[in-house]
Amino acid sequence: MSTQPEPASALRIDIVSDVMCPWCIVGYRQLEAALAETGIAAQVRWHPFELNPQMPPEGQNLTEHITEKYGATPEQSRENRNRLTALGADLGITFRFSEDSRIVNTFAAHQLLDWAEDAGLQHALKLALFEAHFTQGRDVSDPTVLAAVAGEVGLDEVEAAQILASDQRAARVREKQGFWTSRGISGVPSMVFEGRYLVTGAQGTETYAGLLRRVLDERRAA
Repeated sequence: MSTQPEPASALRIDIVSDVMCPWCIVGYRQLEAALAETGIAAQVRWHPFELNPQMPPEGQNLTEHITEKYGATPEQSRENRNRLTALGADLGITFRFSEDSRIVNTFAAHQLLDWAEDAGLQHALKLALFEAHFTQGRDVSDPTVLAAVAGEVGLDEVEAAQILASDQRAARVREKQGFWTSRGISGVPSMVFEGRYLVTGAQGTETYAGLLRRVLDERRAA
């Protein structure tokens, strides 16, 4: 999706997500395909959610984490990763899971995304962070890595490092997280269309296309 200003007629889509969530990038790519299919313009804004707010700085092995949190066996976890890898390939996403893949804390990443929104580069940074984590295997809880990714999308790397070191965006991110959880958001991706229609999970291109057409038809009829 272009980072250029969208037309005033663009539909607003708010996506509550976490960089650690593979279904968030899957859902977004399905939505992106639906937008292309329908020719409907949209303004996407990303909002913070932490799947694992208590995750320690060193993170946790992915398979171990899935076993502890969801009760999945290592075999079930491997099968799920294989399914995601195949699904991702169809959507242009390269998931590179391994036995050493880790879940990390994303609060710093959310702070950087909040800052990037002011510069109009939140969307670019969000997608870059997904790629850094899932494709490149970089530690997106590491401030040095985060600042480098920010620089790669056109943000000032030195200023990004300063933002992270100062924690000046922490309270703002907590407030945003509280806004969405207070409205019943308990899992991601959660997409809100025009502030009225909530869709949770990665629902598929055709489902998103149908919803986009419905929302646009209702807007025109209003």
